[in-house]
Amino acid sequence: MEHKIPPPLVMVIVGLLMWLTGHWFPMEAWHFTDLQGAASAFWAVGALVAVAGVVEFRRAKTTVNPLNLDKSTQLVSGGIYRFTRNPMYLGMLLILIGWAIHLQHIGAWPWLIGFILFINRFQIEPEERAMAKLFGEPYVDYCKSVRRWF
Repeated sequence: MEHKIPPPLVMVIVGLLMWLTGHWFPMEAWHFTDLQGAASAFWAVGALVAVAGVVEFRRAKTTVNPLNLDKSTQLVSGGIYRFTRNPMYLGMLLILIGWAIHLQHIGAWPWLIGFILFINRFQIEPEERAMAKLFGEPYVDYCKSVRRWF
C-alpha cells in the first residue's frame, strides 16, 4: 500500500466516506452560528497551505509527485516548509475538517483520524525513509527542527 494511492485520491475517498456516513446514518444538524463560514475558512486555509507547499517545490524545481520520490532533486526547507514538513497533507486535512463542519454530522469526524493514520503510515513514513536515504544528515536535522504536521 505504500505509495500506491495518490494522496489527493485518499482525500476524496475519505471525503466520500464522511458524506456516506451522514447519508446512511442521518441525524439532526448542528445549530451553531455560521458553520458554513467556518467550513469555508478551513477550505480556504487548507487550499492556501497545500498550494504554498506546491509553490515551494516548483521554486526548487523538484517533483511534487509523492509517488515518484526517486525524482526528488532538492531538500525543500524554506517557505511554508519552515513550519510543517507536509503542508500538502496538512492542507488536505484542513479541507477535510471544513468538509466535516459543512456536513454537520458527528460521524464524519472519525474519518479525519483515519486520514491522518493512513497518510502517516502509507505516505509520510515511506517518504521520510526515502528522503533520509537521498539527503542524509541534512534531512535528519530538518526533521528534528520541523514538525511532521504542525
